[in-house]
Amino acid sequence: MAKKGNRQIIKLKSSESPHRYWTYKNKANTTERIELSKYDPVVRRHVMYKEEK
Repeated sequence: MAKKGNRQIIKLKSSESPHRYWTYKNKANTTERIELSKYDPVVRRHVMYKEEK
């Protein structure tokens, strides 16, 4: 049986390429969209990743 809670799977899209990451976010604690600096293998450097709908 699946766990119940506020954690949901979200997509993070790179600001400079079509690359995406998948991660989890607790919607109860973080209601706004998140922005993280992560490594982009397409452009081979760290760029900002923004949560997409």
